[in-house]
Amino acid sequence: MPSASPPPAATTFDSLGLKAPLIEALTALGYEEPTPIQRAALPPLLDGKDLLGIAATGTGKTAAFALPLLQRITPGACGPFCTSALVLVPTRELAMQVAEAVHKYGQGLGVRVLPLYGGQPIGQQLRVLKRGVDVVIATPGRALDHLRRESLKLDAVRTVVLDEADEMLDMGFAEDLEAILEATPPERQTALFSATLPPRIVSIAERHLNAPVRVRIAPEKLKAGTGPRVRQTAYVVPRGFKDATLGRVLDLEAPTAAIIFCRTRTEVDTLTMSLNSHGWRAQALHGGMTQDQRDRVLKQFKAHSVELLVATDVAARGLDIDKLSHVVNYDVPNAPEAYVHRIGRTGRAGREGVAITLAEPRETRLLRNIERLTGQKIEMASVPTVADLRAKRMELTRASLREVLVAGELDTFRGVVESLASEFDPMSVAAAAVKLLHDTQEDGAGAEEEAEIPPVNLAPEKRPRPGPDARGPRQGPSRPERGAKRRAPEPDGDITRIYIGAGRNVGMRPADLVGAIAGEAGVESSRIGAIQITDAYSLVEVPDSLADQIVSALRQATLRGRKVPVRRDRS
Repeated sequence: MPSASPPPAATTFDSLGLKAPLIEALTALGYEEPTPIQRAALPPLLDGKDLLGIAATGTGKTAAFALPLLQRITPGACGPFCTSALVLVPTRELAMQVAEAVHKYGQGLGVRVLPLYGGQPIGQQLRVLKRGVDVVIATPGRALDHLRRESLKLDAVRTVVLDEADEMLDMGFAEDLEAILEATPPERQTALFSATLPPRIVSIAERHLNAPVRVRIAPEKLKAGTGPRVRQTAYVVPRGFKDATLGRVLDLEAPTAAIIFCRTRTEVDTLTMSLNSHGWRAQALHGGMTQDQRDRVLKQFKAHSVELLVATDVAARGLDIDKLSHVVNYDVPNAPEAYVHRIGRTGRAGREGVAITLAEPRETRLLRNIERLTGQKIEMASVPTVADLRAKRMELTRASLREVLVAGELDTFRGVVESLASEFDPMSVAAAAVKLLHDTQEDGAGAEEEAEIPPVNLAPEKRPRPGPDARGPRQGPSRPERGAKRRAPEPDGDITRIYIGAGRNVGMRPADLVGAIAGEAGVESSRIGAIQITDAYSLVEVPDSLADQIVSALRQATLRGRKVPVRRDRS
């Protein structure tokens, strides 16, 4: 697969041979020069070649594929239910964002653009498709629906783009993508963009791209003395102290706009209530909400009427929030690629972003997996202490006083100070005023904030390796709702979690899972890591190299007398 190096940084949009209306649109939008992914991808795409582009979220991929796509289109050439270009994206939100961008770039060409996604009345989509459109931006499920209805015909498609391809595969759209690509002409131009390059992406590229140019944009190398675009920090804390740690970190960081990622809907709702009760303006976002509810929450967040958005990965996919200062992983994502997608939402447009992760002691291996994938170090920080909080609050008090002093208009209050100064030292009068202000700003610091959070010793334990029949001591859950857990030696190398769709409700025990994996997949019990059992499902840590073998074996087996869903955990 040929590779392309980014052209020299001096490359301009004018020098790439784009049509005048496209240059005019870019100028009106304030684009001055191409980003690295645009400099690398535009020349081969404008030459009609297929392309495999690997670049992080927020690097300008939309313009990288939209401009060549628009260059090749003859507006109005397609008849009823046909289109010249098809862009596939994972979510409704991203479909709307890409459609808006393509419309802006191509407005001088008179290009007709239509987003297709679930949750929108299909009758409206059918009316527009009947007139014919030039560019369709669609989620795979809705595109396939229209193909089956024959209300979308791909015979005349000249360009196909798969945007955020790894996200689409993670969401289970692999079969839909295959069916859609099979319905397009073999002579089409195809571009595939992804933030990561797992084997599944390579497989799709080999089957559906024709001698593609491969472009990989490495993370920007920083000049000596400059800070990173995304400051990555992790706090290792026991499960029961996560909420308290999050509160302290937020108090110290003071984010202007942050997304906090949780693993489950229940966790999202519980954490949102907790944050609001502690004075933060937070809103929940997850798949259990209606589309109207989600739209309302996003509108409030984008308008900065709320500071924190607490969300699941699925609900937050495709979101593009301007000036997002922080991303918080309340749980460590099992897949390093999910971590890359999450933190890619901050630190954009030259601004510095902050990525914070709260990890349990057993999840430190997952952090090391992430470091290996990204090639970047995650700073292991100490949990803020009570003294840190008090110092921060005192600094806020000082800042408030300074603002008042700079603003002036203090004559009304001078009489009070002069009266007290005749009786007390002026410095004592000022200190008393500071104390009153400080006490007011602290207003309501709870007793839990006065308790120190115990530090975690990350040094490896010296303990004998258990024999093949050992199960290790059963560990009770730190919270009843978290489910039963089994602690075991951590597997060697990279690890992953296996999701098994059965839990305490059917009597599942750690021994059942260890026995099934050892018996059905032929994996030694000593290579099975931590097991967590909740009411509805179970999670098992295993070596990544054995994960597919275990999933395949358990899908053929019965657990507690029944067939159950088994897959890699997507959280």
